[in-house]
Amino acid sequence: MNERVARRPYDLDGLTDVALRVFAERGFDGATMDDVAAAAGITKAAIYHHVSGKEALLTRGLSRALDALFGTLEESGARDGSAIERLHYLVRRVAEVALDVLPELTVLVRVRGNSASEREAIARRRAFDRAVAVLVREAQHDGAISRDVDPSLAVRLIFGMCNSLVEWYRPGGRLAPPAVVEAVVRLAFDGLTAGRRNDTMQSLTNRLVGKEGS
Repeated sequence: MNERVARRPYDLDGLTDVALRVFAERGFDGATMDDVAAAAGITKAAIYHHVSGKEALLTRGLSRALDALFGTLEESGARDGSAIERLHYLVRRVAEVALDVLPELTVLVRVRGNSASEREAIARRRAFDRAVAVLVREAQHDGAISRDVDPSLAVRLIFGMCNSLVEWYRPGGRLAPPAVVEAVVRLAFDGLTAGRRNDTMQSLTNRLVGKEGS
C-alpha cells in the first residue's frame, strides 16, 4: 500500500507566518518566494494562489505588528487616568505586544524603506511614537516625569528596549514574558539605581496592580 505524506494545507495567515520566519532569518531583500515555498513545504505556484508575491506577504506581516501597536492606544488603560498612568500602561502593553508578535516585530524593526509597504510601515511606526511622545509631554507638564529629557528621545529609547527583543529573546528560554515585561517597565520608570524607587511610581504601581486584580 502506497502512503503519501499529506502536505499541510495553508491559508493566507499560515503562509504569512511562514514568510515572516523566512524574512526574519534571511532578511526581506535576501529572501525569495522559493525560500518561502521550501519552508512551507509547498510549491511556489500554490503560494501565488493566495498572494501576488512576497511584497504582499510583507505588507500583511507589517500590518499585523502595527495594528497591534495602535490597538493599545484604544484600550481603556491608555485612555483613562492621569498622563503618567496612561504612559505606564502603554509601556507595559507595548512590551507585551512585542513579545506576542515577535516575528512580525522582527521584520518591522529591520525595514529600511526600500519599498512602498516598508515606507508606509515606517511612517505608521513614527506616528505611533509621536502619539506616545505627546503623552510623555503631558506627564512632564504634570510634574510626574523629569523635563530634562526630550519626549521624542525618551520614547525612542524606551521602545528601543522593546525592539531589542528581536535580537536576543527566545520563547521558551530562561526568561518568561512577564519577567521581561516587568524589567522593561522598571527600567523605563525607575532606572537601575537600587533603593531609589520613586514614591510616585510606587504609588502608581500599587494602584495599577489593584485595578488589574479587581
